[in-house]
Amino acid sequence: MPADQFGRSLRSLRLSVTDRCNLRCQYCMPEPDYVWLPRESLLTFEEIETLVDTFTPMGVDRVRLTGGEPLLRRDLPTLVEALAARPAIEDLALTTNGVLLAEHAESLRRAGLHRLTVSLDTLDAGRFRALTRVDDLPRVLAGIDAARDAGFPLKLDTVVMRGVNDDELIALLEFAKRVDAEIRFIEYMDVGGATRWDPAMVVPREEILAALTRHYGPIVPIEEDGAAPADRFRLADGTAFGVISSTTHSFCHRCDRSRLTSDGMWYLCLYATRGADLRKPVRSGASIEAIRELIVSAWNAREDRGAEDRLALGHRTPLVPPSGLKKDPHLEMHTRGG
Repeated sequence: MPADQFGRSLRSLRLSVTDRCNLRCQYCMPEPDYVWLPRESLLTFEEIETLVDTFTPMGVDRVRLTGGEPLLRRDLPTLVEALAARPAIEDLALTTNGVLLAEHAESLRRAGLHRLTVSLDTLDAGRFRALTRVDDLPRVLAGIDAARDAGFPLKLDTVVMRGVNDDELIALLEFAKRVDAEIRFIEYMDVGGATRWDPAMVVPREEILAALTRHYGPIVPIEEDGAAPADRFRLADGTAFGVISSTTHSFCHRCDRSRLTSDGMWYLCLYATRGADLRKPVRSGASIEAIRELIVSAWNAREDRGAEDRLALGHRTPLVPPSGLKKDPHLEMHTRGG
């Protein structure tokens, strides 16, 4: 099993299946226009399976399908079924904005998908419209209901932004209870398409926990090993929730994740500005062994600690300006599947 320069293993692969999205969330896609990846450049399902089979013998046993919005990828259950059939993959999950979930939840469950995460930043229809530039909150809520009814273990992800939705922490946590989901509150991050990120809009973990403590009383940390990005906590009634605080408390020291874009660019860190092209060797007929050697070499040399580097900056601004995103769409969050 390869280890990087800090002894971190390669266990988790975030696999983007499309860069397209049907929302325009202000923390991810705030600009009015985008440079999309050419459709002919997207990996076929067979190419994705080849690359997954390249990663799994090196210790990758967790795969998360992302986008863009992954449910926009045609015939996605076919890919899910193929990946779920691989014994090496112990955890196969998908992150979605939920808009199309009601019509796909049952087929994804039948195909063998293990878990679902749905992004939900507000329960207010007006705020949802302002955040996403569409009026689809009812469809998202219907998708969450459908996922629960299909029997999925379910998580909800909420990006907390000061002055935007930080007054909904209690309402969102109570909603998560009602739908049998575990909610994770995420600090607003300065990555990819967050071109209007401002440190003043970040609600840090301590403030989130303080607000919840005032309402619920004492909150107990859940002690866990592993490389999951969320620190988990428990309320007095047993309800568990998480906080992902990579903006103010980096978890780089335990990060075992890498990201593969829908056109085969492999990134070793969410903050990385350069990646390795894995589509080229696949399409040129290179052997799995040759591609594996490329991956092992890159991972063994990995020194990325992007969130720590950003935290150390004295003056922190958005990672990439809009002009940079137009020059290289791979820098967009909706391309590399945050």
